[in-house]
Amino acid sequence: MSDRTPAGQFFDAAITLLQRVRDEEAEPVQAAGALLADTVADGGRLFAFGAGHSSLAAQDVVYRAGGLALMNLLTVPGVVGVDVMPATLGSALERVDGLASVVLETSPLRSGDALVIISLSGRNALPVEMAMKARSLGVRVIGVTSVAYASETTSRHTSGTYLKDHCDVVLDSKIAIGDAELTLDTIPAPFAPASTVVTSALLQAVMATAAATLADRGIEPPLLRSGNVDGGHDWNGRVFEEYRDRIFYQY
Repeated sequence: MSDRTPAGQFFDAAITLLQRVRDEEAEPVQAAGALLADTVADGGRLFAFGAGHSSLAAQDVVYRAGGLALMNLLTVPGVVGVDVMPATLGSALERVDGLASVVLETSPLRSGDALVIISLSGRNALPVEMAMKARSLGVRVIGVTSVAYASETTSRHTSGTYLKDHCDVVLDSKIAIGDAELTLDTIPAPFAPASTVVTSALLQAVMATAAATLADRGIEPPLLRSGNVDGGHDWNGRVFEEYRDRIFYQY
């Protein structure tokens, strides 16, 4: 490590990763934004899913001031991880075959919708099966993952494939295997994960692209405003009413 403080080193690592995804993922971000814009324009609905800490990035684009009102959270009970006891149950559920199919068959997803699936490793059965099942239903899939895992780990899905193999668009977060950016001689394990920072930034870049793409087509993007600014609740109420058949978190 350099002479900089651990905090400074972490910021430097995160900034470097953000610069990489900005420069190297520009085309996939544009493609993902266009896919979401196409879905909105065609009357489809938007969903996001993530297990474990990947759920944080999914939650960040749902019911979000400045975000697309049509983005809904696809939930799988227990897989957030830290909301169940023991927390390790969430990790175990990610490896259960068949769970994703049951979830999608009982969810509101339908042909013509779009689903963002976030999985850092992309190796577990749940995200792989979810992508496969969603596409078989006619749902378009955007995967957010670290592609490096596919070359250095073993898939936990029976097909031997990864999330990246079953997506219409793949966004590579560039996160190193293990998701820890720093090391120190006095600490026996690497530390300071950056996947949440990078993944959330990637998805917000996609949302911004989708909103601008819709506007370029002459379609007002269904954006939410903060409820803590004057007029925000009235604005959101209008959006909720206009798109009530495509928003599932308000009921």
